[in-house]
Amino acid sequence: MYGALWRVLPGPIWVRVLILLVALAGVLFCLQEWVFPWVNSLIPIPDATVTE
Repeated sequence: MYGALWRVLPGPIWVRVLILLVALAGVLFCLQEWVFPWVNSLIPIPDATVTE
């Protein structure tokens, strides 16, 4: 799969690496912005209190 993706990307090696880095940054941004907050809302967090 990764080999097919590498062959489909245009340009020399440095352009391919740049395209992959930008795509990786976009995926990580989407995860941080939408996916992780959604998953966090599904996880029950117990109310913990500390008393003396």
